[in-house]
Amino acid sequence: MSMEARMYEHLLVPVDDSELSDKAIDSSIGLAKLLGARVTGFTAEAPLPPLVLEQVAVAYDPETMQEHRQRSESHARGVLTRFAERAAAAGVSFDGQFMETDNIEQAIVDIALRQQCDLIVMATHGRHGLDALINGSLTKGVLAHSKLPLLVLR
Repeated sequence: MSMEARMYEHLLVPVDDSELSDKAIDSSIGLAKLLGARVTGFTAEAPLPPLVLEQVAVAYDPETMQEHRQRSESHARGVLTRFAERAAAAGVSFDGQFMETDNIEQAIVDIALRQQCDLIVMATHGRHGLDALINGSLTKGVLAHSKLPLLVLR
């Protein structure tokens, strides 16, 4: 009896500009190649924090908002382009997604569902104890919010 169904066909890989993210890129491309899967790289940028003057929230001028958006998109494009180039070099199908959000955990879960991914691949610092408590863990947050399997790379 042959097993025609593939285990994982579409990996979601949240990335930023870090060394840790670089490991996730390499590992996910290797895994996708092995599985014959495709990869969606995802990166998010934080929106401008609220501008508060004398305890009153003030709207940013449109020019400042536009500059921030352009900077964010440019940075995200750079991160995803490098990912795309590495995927292409390995012969792995790649799609890049970007979102501006202050809730990265939920954004990862949402994009995984929207893109119909069946595995999320994330790198973690593997912090323990007080360090983990103080720094929090994006990985733990995604695990708490997602019903999809999560592959954690240390």
